[in-house]
Amino acid sequence: MKFTGMYLFGFIVFIGGVLAALWKAGILAEIGTTWTVIGVVIAIGIGIMFAVSSSGTRENIEINRK
Repeated sequence: MKFTGMYLFGFIVFIGGVLAALWKAGILAEIGTTWTVIGVVIAIGIGIMFAVSSSGTRENIEINRK
């Protein structure tokens, strides 16, 4: 479970970097606040889905009976 949190933290930092770059380039001013918030919510939702889907390993347990 700790890797899921690390992945999600890294993804949020990535989204923050993308938003900072778009703000510096002046693109966020053209898009508007509403669409920016909608895009961030969608991106975080996708990050949560990827983090949950990649967490844990699926293993089969074999029991040897005598």
